[in-house]
Amino acid sequence: PGGSLQMEWVAGFSGIRNQTLIPCIQQADDIHFWAVFSPPNFPIMLKPAVKTPCIGVCSTGIGDAVCRGCKRFSHEVIHWNSYTAEQKRAIDARLSGFLSQCVSNTLAVRDKPLLAWQLQVQQLRFNPEHDEYCWVFSLLKAGAGQIERPADFGFEVHASHARLTLTELRDTIDREFYILSEAHYERYMRTPDLFGGLQS
Repeated sequence: PGGSLQMEWVAGFSGIRNQTLIPCIQQADDIHFWAVFSPPNFPIMLKPAVKTPCIGVCSTGIGDAVCRGCKRFSHEVIHWNSYTAEQKRAIDARLSGFLSQCVSNTLAVRDKPLLAWQLQVQQLRFNPEHDEYCWVFSLLKAGAGQIERPADFGFEVHASHARLTLTELRDTIDREFYILSEAHYERYMRTPDLFGGLQS
């Protein structure tokens, strides 16, 4: 496949001497799954590379401790390329967990297979390793204003948010996602400065 490809060996496996590396499934943007077959053709699956969460809208350059685009912390944005796969996976898990929580506060996924099918039919990028609530947000980001019947896409909006358009709902989710990420940063990342004030 075209584009850059990063691969990470599964724990306990190193090198591919006398093995054959073949592509298996490509889903969701640049995430690729590969398998190594060694005699007697027993597959050893490799973990997918963690794609950068960056969406091209970064506010850390103007002083924000938490990016308003991807919701990573400023030091995570700066050092992302130097992180190990496990460090990247930990950050990705935190972000997807927060996003899933914010989405599930506003709507419910009723038909996960239908949602996945619609994403594929619409050729929308989504991460199959994230849960279905993150998938809904990918759908809303791409076309909130074009969805007339949420049920046709496998989800329904909670009564508490039914008065909002899907575009407004998307913006509400994104705002709550930022607030939650900022609260986490303030609680766990900022440390007291013994000489006065706070430092990042």
